[in-house]
Amino acid sequence: MADAAGLTRRARLAGGAVAALLLFASFPQPVFGTVVDAGPWLAWLAPVAVVLVLRGLPLKAATLAGGAVFWVGYTAILHWIYVVTVHYGHAHPLIGVVAPIGLALYIAAFGAAFGAGFAWLSARGLASAWTLALLWTLLEHGRSFVLTGFPWASLGYAQHGNAWLLGLASFTGVYGLSFVTALGGLAAAEWAQARRAGRATGRGTWAALACVVAAHGLAAFAPGPTPSDEVVRVGVVQGNVDQGDKWDAAFRERTLADYESLTRQAAAAGAAIIAWPETAVPGGVESDPRLEQRLARLARETRAVLVVGAVGLAFSETGRPSRFYDSAFVFDPTGQRIDRYDKTHLVPFGEYVPFQALIGRFLSAVARGIATTGVTPGERPRAIEVELADGRPVRIGVPICYELLFPSLVREFVRDGSQLLLGITNDAWYGRTGAPYQFLAITALRSVETGVWLGRAANTGVSAFVDARGGVHQPTPIFESAWRVHDVPLHASPAAATFYTTFGPVFVGTAWLAALGVVAFGLRRGKTEVRSSAE
Repeated sequence: MADAAGLTRRARLAGGAVAALLLFASFPQPVFGTVVDAGPWLAWLAPVAVVLVLRGLPLKAATLAGGAVFWVGYTAILHWIYVVTVHYGHAHPLIGVVAPIGLALYIAAFGAAFGAGFAWLSARGLASAWTLALLWTLLEHGRSFVLTGFPWASLGYAQHGNAWLLGLASFTGVYGLSFVTALGGLAAAEWAQARRAGRATGRGTWAALACVVAAHGLAAFAPGPTPSDEVVRVGVVQGNVDQGDKWDAAFRERTLADYESLTRQAAAAGAAIIAWPETAVPGGVESDPRLEQRLARLARETRAVLVVGAVGLAFSETGRPSRFYDSAFVFDPTGQRIDRYDKTHLVPFGEYVPFQALIGRFLSAVARGIATTGVTPGERPRAIEVELADGRPVRIGVPICYELLFPSLVREFVRDGSQLLLGITNDAWYGRTGAPYQFLAITALRSVETGVWLGRAANTGVSAFVDARGGVHQPTPIFESAWRVHDVPLHASPAAATFYTTFGPVFVGTAWLAALGVVAFGLRRGKTEVRSSAE
């Protein structure tokens, strides 16, 4: 039997499955040895499919349907969590099955909120391409900070391969891409529906389509790869160390020797700055003088600035390690250790357990390494000033892994004067899933937003260079030992490189104000209708 919208239960379920599939397929996925990246086309359809599933449902049913679609879609997207928890975290396979389902529930809560918002707007005659795109975008933004945030696979990232639109992020951040994608798809659906019904297309629909066209035009004015007379040759190395061997003492010497060999090859190719991945060093630099001396000798030998991922330590009064950090150590070409940056935004349940006093007795963090407790966050994102072997000063920012998911955090590195970003990460946890490629897409948006080039050093890949337009250069295959070098232009005034860097999330702030206006208008309209019906 068909419902009020003319859909049978079977058709509604089929539509939900299609919507979940479109969400999944909007992000890079490996298929039979190749990476399929259909996001620039499919992402426009995903919000449309979700709305078609929700149409005609009352508030409660729409809330449940929205949550269910996102739950299924994001459970599929996050299937790599199984590899993290079982293969490398040594959890029971049942935990591995439950983990992506549980994490997807967090995202499903925002899907449920979208369903509820759709029903609320529809009941007041306010459900249009404009208001629904606004709702979609703000819920994605909320996903970046609610309960510390997990903004993986936001819709805007699906456009990382769309050169015609990508530059918009230099003005609006990634959430501008989410908004335009949802707006374009929903406005096109409105136009098609009006045409099928023989009605004139509404002015709001035409305005939405015009906005999408204008957004593509604005993207053309985004800053290109930085024109600069100041260029530095940067190297990134990819040791391809299996996560299961990473902290095994039996593999320590081989790991260090491999990274030293890759570093020498990059230096021989002229690299003046060379980055190792996150926690590439299998030991504590500050607790092992011989290890520190070995790294110092390598810096002197290669005459390069070394940026080395390792575990940072703080010591108690007795001289024992009391706190552990996910850190980047910086050695100058003379072999001096000149700085240490500590990761500020940690992975919940990966590097620390939230509500430790309550649930810490039942769970421990997955990424423990040599740490005996959870990891401690650093103070703040900041630039590090280094001096090259030729005497030139350069300011670099080193966002570490999870920090690359947060636009405002990476913006802080650049606002502090970083002329170059070195994103270091350990993607071995993800295995041969879509996650390494999805994370690369996320990373590319950080360069577009800030207008600063980024060198990405990943333990098992993908390592690459990203220019200010989001173009990816020299990507490595995953799970292969590799090194790359590239001549990177340094931005002379990084704090003013893009509109987003200078002014911050103006677009998102404006969107929240617009949403408040829509809610106020909807509440007033609802009250008016209730009063009229009572009379």
